[in-house]
Amino acid sequence: MALYEFVPSKTLVEYVRTYRIVHFQFTSNTSLPIKAYPPRPEHCLSFYPKDYEKVDFAVNGQKAGNLSAVLFGQHTEVSHRQVGTDFLLFQIVFKPGALYRITGVPSTELTNAYLDAALLFKDEIKWVNEQLNHCQSYPQMVAVVEKFLLGQIQKKALEHHRLDLVSMLPIKNSGSYSVDALAKASCMSVRQFERVFKERMGVSPKFFIKVARFENAYRMKNQSPQLDWLSIAFDCGYYDYQHLVKDYKALTQQTPNDFHQLDLGAPERAFGVADTY
Repeated sequence: MALYEFVPSKTLVEYVRTYRIVHFQFTSNTSLPIKAYPPRPEHCLSFYPKDYEKVDFAVNGQKAGNLSAVLFGQHTEVSHRQVGTDFLLFQIVFKPGALYRITGVPSTELTNAYLDAALLFKDEIKWVNEQLNHCQSYPQMVAVVEKFLLGQIQKKALEHHRLDLVSMLPIKNSGSYSVDALAKASCMSVRQFERVFKERMGVSPKFFIKVARFENAYRMKNQSPQLDWLSIAFDCGYYDYQHLVKDYKALTQQTPNDFHQLDLGAPERAFGVADTY
């Protein structure tokens, strides 16, 4: 079992937060666990060169999966994901605004989507998956994907916007952020900031801040399960514990403790690994 993250090269650090590699191999008679995947402040391009995954969205009832490469933007609800017995995921986690810059597709079109990446990238997707299957190491996989990305950027990448950089603040730092403060840091009026933000991120800045704050709390509990929820709430910029509970229920339909218990049944837990994907 492998679960790694790799930093992008200097030429791609403007576009990529991290490369995520997940590799599970189960025996054929194993009952495969289902992972509850909560909303996260990220847009991704995921490659599945071996077995695919099946996805059920908890609220809208949408079913998806069985695709060799998937584009998705900001999700606003939990999705339940089940992998195959030989599962290899290579996921590009983009920095805010980067997927919009590379594709030119308004991010509202990708919100809660699970889109076949071949619709945008054509035969290049097949080439990437074939190359990933032949790689002998994970760093080789990174090199394959970076070659693909550089080709896409050289073809049609849009210019960087100051808003993109500012949008990283709630992701990188626990704490309380307001739309007004982010708009000011972007040198924009609030109305202009909200309009451009939604085009590049797919959701309102207020919702994005909520998801970023939730993810910081979610990861903190997974990494330090001995911490109590009140301490986590204050460390992550919530007003109090009830504020944390309200956001958890809005994003997962469950209390913090109930969702944490559900997450303990995720595939990586079977290998004794804390959730990082």
